[in-house]
Amino acid sequence: MMGLSTTPLHGKAALVTGGSSGIGAATARQLAMAGAALAIGYHSGRERAEALLQELEGTGHLAVPLALEDPDTIRAAETTIRQHFGRLDVLVNSAGFTRRIPHHDLKALDEALFETILLANTLGPYSVIRNMLPLLRKSDDAVVVNVSSISAFTGSGSNIAYCAAKAALDTMTQSFARVFGPNVRFLSVAPGVVGTGFVPGQDRSAIEARAARTPLQRVVEPDDVAQAILACAISLKTATGSRIVIDGGQSLS
Repeated sequence: MMGLSTTPLHGKAALVTGGSSGIGAATARQLAMAGAALAIGYHSGRERAEALLQELEGTGHLAVPLALEDPDTIRAAETTIRQHFGRLDVLVNSAGFTRRIPHHDLKALDEALFETILLANTLGPYSVIRNMLPLLRKSDDAVVVNVSSISAFTGSGSNIAYCAAKAALDTMTQSFARVFGPNVRFLSVAPGVVGTGFVPGQDRSAIEARAARTPLQRVVEPDDVAQAILACAISLKTATGSRIVIDGGQSLS
């Protein structure tokens, strides 16, 4: 276990939505190693979240049910975090949803699915921020990190709705940053294709083949994104409203 001199988030409280798997779980591990006490937000991954709790460095961690489409669960999570920690220093909006749909296939991307994708990737994070902001403002150095995507500015990605949702998330991040400084910073971290099962139907061989065509020729792993999120919390103290691209150069290809 790290000593206090190497745990810059010692005494800090953090919430990671979508924290039971993928980028969220990797981020929870990194934040805990840096000394933070974690609230792991999960939707359907209760068993994964509880297993992750047993792996984390430090003590005082908890798992909280949190469904992006259900504001009642978000409000309940806020109550639990307020009672357990009293404040919130780091909020990572990692939860999201997508489906692989060719951009020309507008029949498959109907209005109901478009709305679901917008809810999960834009309205959901907004609702989490809205409800957690009073706790964040109790911190003297809070940060919100929204996990976005290069789809937000390339217009290419799993589907058109996902591109639109992530673009909206980035703009929302800027809007929050403009009005809630100086004690709360807002940043976006934008990965390209990541070595997870986030996009259904995208296997590891396809991810590796795509990575081979990028300038750095390496797969971006969940830990790579988590390290960027950790840097937002610890190192980038004068950055707010910014987008940090973590894609191995994919958006340059």
